[in-house]
Amino acid sequence: MIRVRDTGAGIPADVLPHVFDLFTQAERTLDRAQGGLGIGLTLVKSLVEQHGGRVQAFSEGPSRGSEFVVRLPLQAGPPPVKSPAAPRPVALAVPRRVLVVDDNADAADTLAMVLSLRGYVVRVARDGPAALDAVREFHPELVLLDIGLPGMDGYAVARALRARPGAGRLRLVALTGYGRDEDRRRSAEAGFDDHLVKPIAPEVLLQLLGANLSVPGGLH
Repeated sequence: MIRVRDTGAGIPADVLPHVFDLFTQAERTLDRAQGGLGIGLTLVKSLVEQHGGRVQAFSEGPSRGSEFVVRLPLQAGPPPVKSPAAPRPVALAVPRRVLVVDDNADAADTLAMVLSLRGYVVRVARDGPAALDAVREFHPELVLLDIGLPGMDGYAVARALRARPGAGRLRLVALTGYGRDEDRRRSAEAGFDDHLVKPIAPEVLLQLLGANLSVPGGLH
């Protein structure tokens, strides 16, 4: 049994039962300084279970720290029952360009890796000015744009992109932790085509990508 305990931010009671779910994150501010994509603990659970073990999470609430307990068998036992293997990602017939814009390096790089494995051609930008340069040089067909960027936020980036010639064929998807009607109205006014609230269900993201990228062409 391995215990990892900290005295940090803790885990809210409503989030605790779901911390091992894919793309699960606790709420954070618009311009957050840290945080991931919500994949790490899902990988932990998968790896531990592949070795015949189990993992649990405990927390007394916000600002009261967290504890994770991993239990592994002392000796080899019967191999775990394997679930049917998921089909391997099939590369798209025509690679499509996707730009991921997020100041969180881990989140952006992980999302780019996942999309690359699905057959997309992906580039990453860390801030607003870099995103504008990438669109001009890379000609993406779709931009996954974080709203909470430092300095030039996602709204400003979207407005700048929409002001460019030919911008009507570029699909802009807002990635944000806020899903109120007011937040959706602001993103629509800034020029976003879609508004996704974190944590994002993987099937929703992939369905959206498939629908948006069925339209040929991009911003030139």
